[in-house]
Amino acid sequence: MSEQVNTEKKKMLLSGIQPTGVFTLGNYIGAIRNWGQMQEDYDCAYFIADLHSLTVRQEASELKKRIKEAYALLLACGIDPEKSIVFIQSHVPTHAELGWILQCYTQFGELSRMTQFKDKSAQHPENVNAGLFAYPALMAADILLYQPDFVPVGVDQKQHIELTRTIVNRINGIYGDVFKMPEPYIGKSGAKIMSLQSPDKKMSKSDENPNGYVTILDEPNVIMNKFKRAVTDSETEVVFREGKDGINNLMTIYSVLTNKSLEEVQKEFEGKGYGDFKKAVGECVVDALTPIRENYARLIKDNAYLEECYKKGAEQATRISYRTLAKVKKKVGLLPPA
Repeated sequence: MSEQVNTEKKKMLLSGIQPTGVFTLGNYIGAIRNWGQMQEDYDCAYFIADLHSLTVRQEASELKKRIKEAYALLLACGIDPEKSIVFIQSHVPTHAELGWILQCYTQFGELSRMTQFKDKSAQHPENVNAGLFAYPALMAADILLYQPDFVPVGVDQKQHIELTRTIVNRINGIYGDVFKMPEPYIGKSGAKIMSLQSPDKKMSKSDENPNGYVTILDEPNVIMNKFKRAVTDSETEVVFREGKDGINNLMTIYSVLTNKSLEEVQKEFEGKGYGDFKKAVGECVVDALTPIRENYARLIKDNAYLEECYKKGAEQATRISYRTLAKVKKKVGLLPPA
């Protein structure tokens, strides 16, 4: 009897990240760690969203350095260019071209309601530029070029996926079946890691207190010290419940990185103090991040390999995305080139 071959096509999944510097533990747990695992179950495309970073004024040489570092970090975190398409957004010109077309199908009122536009306008009042206002249309293009089934997003990006879906409905309603409707993929556990010092706020490198965040390249002694100083509460019980934001955050980190349920974590530390618990959380973070730091140190020195990877990624992404762009241009009435 011949062996049955599984010919079921994998679902397509796409996500991107801006080159804002070294990723935090929150970026890793909430997104990038899952990206590596998803490669086995989905056809994945991941990219460095460098065009989006231009909405905030950048120092050119520093931005170029950060783009390369962010690409190397993705590979160090387990994104395999043999399994996934891993590319740099500005290397694939179809993104900007479809971005302009989609701007013409996105309403001013829809863009003006975007929470991130309001937030970034307040943060940078001296540079409220047109790109900052329109970049959700470029984000929609980033997604729709690859006709993905799922887009892994944090809770704070869900509004952009909703706008993308609105654009799909509008264009498909006018021209027929142009785009596949993408679904948001939001991880159930560890989707939002909070500051170690202000556990009511999301972990971020913009935190004024450097003890509030851990980066994935922090040395072990730095990580341990930050967890020792982590804010908890006046109780002593390691239990997940309302009003224990600091402990809830630490339990979430430990749960995700050890693959233990919150109930198992609670049982493991029953009768033990916060000091023991914080030490254990720090140690499991060190264990998770040490291989990444070592991989990154090796990769960032290998310019030839990085260039080979992002050139290959750009070629793959251009080939796939051009098919979608050509279809859109034909539908909206643009004359094809000779």
